[in-house]
Amino acid sequence: MTDSSHRPSEPTLSDRERAILRAIVHLYVLHASPVGSRMLARYLERELQLSAASIRNSMADLEELGLITHPHTSAGRMPTDRGYRMYVDSLMEHEDLPRDTAAAVSTLLQTPRESLLREASRVLGVVSNYLAVVRLPAVRMVRIRRVELIPLSSERLLVVLALESDIVRTLTIETPMIPKEERLEDVRRLLNERLSGKQLRDVAHQFPDVAQHDTSNTGALVRLFIDHVGKLDNIEQAGSDTIHVAGTPRLLTHPEFVDPERMRSIIELVENQEAIVHLLEDPSAEGGVRVRIGNELAHDDLHDYSLIATTYRLGDVQGTVGLIGPKRMPYGKLISLVEFVSGIISHGYDKRPSDS
Repeated sequence: MTDSSHRPSEPTLSDRERAILRAIVHLYVLHASPVGSRMLARYLERELQLSAASIRNSMADLEELGLITHPHTSAGRMPTDRGYRMYVDSLMEHEDLPRDTAAAVSTLLQTPRESLLREASRVLGVVSNYLAVVRLPAVRMVRIRRVELIPLSSERLLVVLALESDIVRTLTIETPMIPKEERLEDVRRLLNERLSGKQLRDVAHQFPDVAQHDTSNTGALVRLFIDHVGKLDNIEQAGSDTIHVAGTPRLLTHPEFVDPERMRSIIELVENQEAIVHLLEDPSAEGGVRVRIGNELAHDDLHDYSLIATTYRLGDVQGTVGLIGPKRMPYGKLISLVEFVSGIISHGYDKRPSDS
């Protein structure tokens, strides 16, 4: 279910200690407040007949192992990053997505393909009450379906790139060399013959003859086209037009954000979409859902948060879908939700007819 690239070595726990740690995580997720021994005794009475004193002894052992801690002078305990990690890796039970939730998500994502990714982020944020992020496929890896050239004026030409995965990008080329319509049609035909089915990153390699030898207006226009497509690739890699983020208002309703400093940090994250893109990058990931907890997130302002993410596929390219929220997350439920939305995006795309 989750990858082990960030998994610390796990201590060996007794059945009692495992049950107590699991219960502390459940209760802390539910109530957002440290868990005391009396509350644990009541919660576990059907599973374990333990006195509050016995539970306190086990809690002391778990704290010594670094799995739980107590904030300030509170007698209650809360999970540490290591405790959450052990819970996710070893103690958490898989939770199937409720049928009514699955049906609602499926219905809400019956949307035109061109808006599927944006709508997926919105639906995921609404259903989860956490910050939903959907990273679009890297545009340089997407294949070209069609190129359109539209004169805007005597010196400005609009280039429309219709890519696979229903991605459209536009460029404006300024040049005094815009040919007449019949010659412009020849340029369109040349671009489409050589570029249809090719990845955007390979555009320059498709015109070695034009780039080196053609000194006509057509050759000059093709060279401008190649140059502008290269700039588009660089802008896409550095810009914020590669991700959809939704769910900020719902995330801020969680108790953690009563603290103005925490509210500020998450709002700054939403505004810094390059940081989110960096969080979603994981070259070591090999499929499945990955969970990053607290200090495992390579961002100084996010050590109080967790990320649950997985990949989706659109044709022969892939992107990422995930949730960001406080470490106090219902991991089992949200892992199933992220998996389900990923499947809807991938299979929903595959089942819809192409408009080409």
